[in-house]
This record gives sequence, structure tokens and C-alpha cells, in this order.
Amino acid sequence: MIKNDAWIQTSAAKGMIQPFEPSLIRRVQLSSGPAETPVISYGLSSYGYDIRLSPREFRIFRHVPGTVIDPKNFNPGNLEPTELKQDENGSYFILPAHSYGLGVALERLQIPNNITTICIGKSTYARCGIIANLTPAEAGWRGYLTLEFSNSSSADCRIYANEGVVQLLFLEGEPCQVCYDTRRGKYQDQPEAVTLARI
Repeated sequence: MIKNDAWIQTSAAKGMIQPFEPSLIRRVQLSSGPAETPVISYGLSSYGYDIRLSPREFRIFRHVPGTVIDPKNFNPGNLEPTELKQDENGSYFILPAHSYGLGVALERLQIPNNITTICIGKSTYARCGIIANLTPAEAGWRGYLTLEFSNSSSADCRIYANEGVVQLLFLEGEPCQVCYDTRRGKYQDQPEAVTLARI
């Protein structure tokens, strides 16, 4: 069963999502001006929660001649940090055309043992050619999600920090015998930083 806004709010009060916005935020006051600025929405919705992209780190895959990306022996040299930029519209990273990048969520999650969370892309970005990888956070997982984005368009695209970037859906199931925490999953307690592939 997919969980609703009332359940998400109650669970967030117990530490499931931190920080937590109890309503969908569409406008904010930026320090650079007197008027409110529209933002890509984040916060609680009817059957989900839109999390934000952290401004701390965003990395883009770059071709390094003579190397092949190997998930069993990941070369951090294939990921290049990108600069956080800012203007009157907010803070943002640029994801070049036909490239792939990794960011990290601003919110820390602590998933209950009978819930699995699925992270899906927001339509605002999808309409610009940005595809967010469908990422699960299993029962008992906690930490900051590393988020994966592909720019399928032929133009560079902004991805805004501190604004909504993906939506979480919470699915309840029968309690599992072994949760992510119990089996000591390799991505448990991820920090607010891009976490590379592990085996």
C-alpha cells in the first residue's frame, strides 16, 4: 500500500525525514531580493514527499582516455566536481548535454522496517530532458540518498540546489525477516556527500 500525507507527516515527526516541510513549498524568500521567488516544489504532497538537492556536492562523469568505468573497481577520477553557481533564480549546478551526474539529497532519511521508498523524477525536470534514476531506499535504510541524473537533451541544463529534485513514494509491506540495517547494507548511514559505487 502506498502511504498518504498523514502517515508521512506522523513518520517524519518520529525522524523519518529531516528536515521536513509539512506542506508543498512553491515560493521562497531569497536573501538577494525583497520579493518571493518561485522554486521547483519540495515538501509534503498527497502521496509522497519531494526532497531537495543539497548544494554541497555535484559530480559529472567525464571520459578519461584509456579508462572504463567499472562498478567493481570505481575510479573516482571519472567524476569531476562541478561548481555551484547562483543568480536571481537561486543556486544551481549545470549538467551538460548528453551527460550523467551525481548529487546528494538535502534531507536525511531513516526508513521504517516495514517500508520501502522509491525515488522518482519530477515532471518539471523530465520536461527539460533530465531523467532521474529510479532509486530505492530499502526497509531499515538511513542516510542521505545519492541521486543520479541523466541529461538526455542536446542542451546544458540547470539543476537547482535547495529545491525539489525527486519525489519519494513510501510503500508498506509485510515486515521483512532481514532489513537493510540488520544485514549491514553497504550504503547504510551515507553522509551528505556523493557516495561512489561499492561492492
